[in-house]
Amino acid sequence: MLSALTIAVLLFAFWFVAQQVLKGKTSAFDRRIVLALRSSTDRPGPIGPAWLPEAARDATSLGSILVLGLITFAVAGYLFLTAKLALASFMLIAVIGGSVLNDLLKFAFARGRPDFLTHSVRVFTSSFPSGHASLSGIAYLTMGALLAQSQPSSTVSLYFMALTTFLTVLIGVSRVYLGVHYPTDVLAGWCFGAAWAIGCWDVMVHLQNVGQLGPPGPL
Repeated sequence: MLSALTIAVLLFAFWFVAQQVLKGKTSAFDRRIVLALRSSTDRPGPIGPAWLPEAARDATSLGSILVLGLITFAVAGYLFLTAKLALASFMLIAVIGGSVLNDLLKFAFARGRPDFLTHSVRVFTSSFPSGHASLSGIAYLTMGALLAQSQPSSTVSLYFMALTTFLTVLIGVSRVYLGVHYPTDVLAGWCFGAAWAIGCWDVMVHLQNVGQLGPPGPL
């Protein structure tokens, strides 16, 4: 019941942000936040010491298609090797399905990137919702939830969830800092990615309870 309510709240938040973006009501807010992260004397570059943009580019790469794909298949390989074949298959379906749906959302909204500054990294797709925020939520949170459910230790389960949540937040913040996304892009991406991960978690628990994915974990 609680997870269903959480999903409903996240999807409503996504819908609300999307409506405000389509009506142009977030433009001033988005522009103000993005420009606040630019140096007043060197607007093309983000604020902070010279090493910070490099660190942000490293962090943002953790949400790229290549890195997420490698990690997803690495985790799936681990589950296969530990005889959790059904769980590995479910994880792959969950991550790939969420990624496809995110691409459809980006195509539907077709929002342009911030065009009043120089981007710190190259971008090739539309802006809303943030693909890095969405996909990191879809992949990392889904994998964290699946791995947490497969562990007999509640401490290890909480570690997986805390780590994947931290990565998701870090990647989303890096996109705004680097000037390639508006804050509302990232917020919507987080909402969608988290809702998808929680939904997958619910489906997995149900399948575990009926004996199709092994015994349920502690969370």
